[in-house]
Amino acid sequence: MNETHGEYTALLLDEGHSGDAAVLDRLRRDPAVAFVDRLDHQRDALRSLVPAPGSDVLDEAPVWAYYSWRRTVVRLLGPTSFRLLRLDRNRNKITAQEQERLRDVTVGIVGLSVGHAVALALTLEGACGGLRLADFDTLELSNLNRVPGTVLDLGVNKAVVAARRVAEIDPYVTVTLWKDGVDVESVAEFLDGTDVVIDECDSLDVKVSLRREARRRGLPVLMATSDRGLLDVERFDVEPDRPLFHGVIGDVDVESLAGLGSRDKIPLVLQILDAGQLSATMAASLVEVDETITTWPQLGGEVLLGGAEVAAAVRRIGLGQPLASGRCRMDLDDHLDALADPPLPQHLPEQPVNRAAAPPQDTVDAIVNAAARAPSGGNVQPWTIAADDAGLTISLAPEHTTAMDVGYRGSCVAVGAALHNARIAASAAGLLGAVTVHDRGPGLPVATMTFGSGNDRELSDRYEHMLDRTTNRRLGVPRPLDDSQAGLLAEAAAREGARLCLVTDRDDIAAIGAILAESDRIRFLTPTLHREMIGELRWPPRDSVDTGIDVRALELDSAELSTLALLRRPEVMERLGAQDAGQALGKSTADRIASSSAVAVVAVPGSTSRDYVRGGEATESVWIHAQALGLAVQPISPVFLYGVESAELEQLSPQYAAPLERLREELFDVVGAKAGEALAMVLRLSHAPGPSVRSERRADRVRRRIS
Repeated sequence: MNETHGEYTALLLDEGHSGDAAVLDRLRRDPAVAFVDRLDHQRDALRSLVPAPGSDVLDEAPVWAYYSWRRTVVRLLGPTSFRLLRLDRNRNKITAQEQERLRDVTVGIVGLSVGHAVALALTLEGACGGLRLADFDTLELSNLNRVPGTVLDLGVNKAVVAARRVAEIDPYVTVTLWKDGVDVESVAEFLDGTDVVIDECDSLDVKVSLRREARRRGLPVLMATSDRGLLDVERFDVEPDRPLFHGVIGDVDVESLAGLGSRDKIPLVLQILDAGQLSATMAASLVEVDETITTWPQLGGEVLLGGAEVAAAVRRIGLGQPLASGRCRMDLDDHLDALADPPLPQHLPEQPVNRAAAPPQDTVDAIVNAAARAPSGGNVQPWTIAADDAGLTISLAPEHTTAMDVGYRGSCVAVGAALHNARIAASAAGLLGAVTVHDRGPGLPVATMTFGSGNDRELSDRYEHMLDRTTNRRLGVPRPLDDSQAGLLAEAAAREGARLCLVTDRDDIAAIGAILAESDRIRFLTPTLHREMIGELRWPPRDSVDTGIDVRALELDSAELSTLALLRRPEVMERLGAQDAGQALGKSTADRIASSSAVAVVAVPGSTSRDYVRGGEATESVWIHAQALGLAVQPISPVFLYGVESAELEQLSPQYAAPLERLREELFDVVGAKAGEALAMVLRLSHAPGPSVRSERRADRVRRRIS
């Protein structure tokens, strides 16, 4: 090991220390030394980070870094704040926690031509906290086709050139140099304290010796060979008996490899690299070594690619992520040969809809049509509706349920809403008769209406408004409701045997927005719930929209729709879930709640299936009345809405069961729900323009019986 202090490391000086202050004073008096002070800009950038750093980081003492080879002193943030700011743009491809783990990794690199690119990539990414660099050679002009040095570095040891580049990027990285390189005798000493070994040297005897000693110590060995982007991985840390070079060269005598010239190395190099996999240009070049070219060629871009490959592999090893032994090729030419046009985006068709289609002329068909217009979670339409001249039956269809529909409670609400619509239509036609609700199985209600000759004016007057009822997710204007509007909505719920919890206080509405936003985040991050939520979305013209939610009805702008394309991907949610991140996932809901005039929660006095059917009737009644008052209505079903018991929340989202229970309690508290009550639905009420589209219905969920 050879070191000359200050030849390749920055001298870090603390102005608050008397000895360092004296050194700085001498440097300031030297007219040949330049001082660079952009600390204020660094601190401004540090304060702008999200999340904001703590006071201990913001108040960390700065340092002066003296780079002797540049005759320059630079003022920098202290080590913690410097690293936080410098690596901030790595997040979250590398999380802050992962970055801390990588600080403990020390990488040894033998050979600083390709190895320089490796050291550069590792430093840029913060993929290690320490580097051991070995190369006996000096930088020559012919090296500048692939080594990221400059003409100012000519004649300087290659390891020193690389170490200086590292120090100028991050003076806090610990770098140790071996300017005499590594030979068979010094391999063991070089590997002391090393976690990962990078072999980029030309000496075959050193290559073999490195692997033998790394295998003995249980250290992984990586090698990038620029031709066709070859990356070679030998995980001796997990495979202590693995043969060197994957066994492709068998047992070799190290002594016989020493001192081989370029041409003499070719047969063994071809065994190591697999001659049949070399690019045609490399294979042809090897034939010309010592004839028309001095040695085998390497391109700068391919060398830099090798640095990136090795850095990615080191990250995996350092973070304990999967990385097998073996080799792969990241061939740029192959990828360039495969260039193709990207798929063109599918633009959503314009479809402004202000009113539903006219109901059928036949009276019974009109009643069935009214029932089928009812809302349901995700527009799954979880019912079977059958009618004849004597009456109508609405049965819950469990095959159309979802995970959030715990105990079919959400489907019961949908059945209740359908029943309410049927009662309105029957009353308007003068056919209102007796209604019964019974269970044909646990949580599986059947609602039956026998046609009679009744006409309830309260119901009949709602017929046109019922036909117009629709979901409106547009952002609104939070104009307050007046007392008469609030009273009418409360009466609409009470007439159906429910209680309306109407929240109009702005602070309480904000609290509900935070609760529902966090619930949405959990829904995104729970694999089953995410899969079902994305499965509900329909993208016309590709998808039929007679079930599910037309994405145009989400009322998203172009940026939000583009983001939704990312949120559809389960692997993206898995990554966010692993970090317990994704605070933005509930932003759309929070924004819409904030734009509301009120939040209306329908509460029922029990949690039986009949109670939830009653809740559905009350929900539809409130919805119709609210829309008649000129309000836009959006139903929101938080994940916990139908999870009454702790065990049900555990089944819904095992990872987030406890937060869901807390959110449920918070919502109950802020809306003023009473003991023993269950919540049937949450409605957002706002003053907003009309919706872009209206949800459609499937015809195969209804049938006309033959009398």
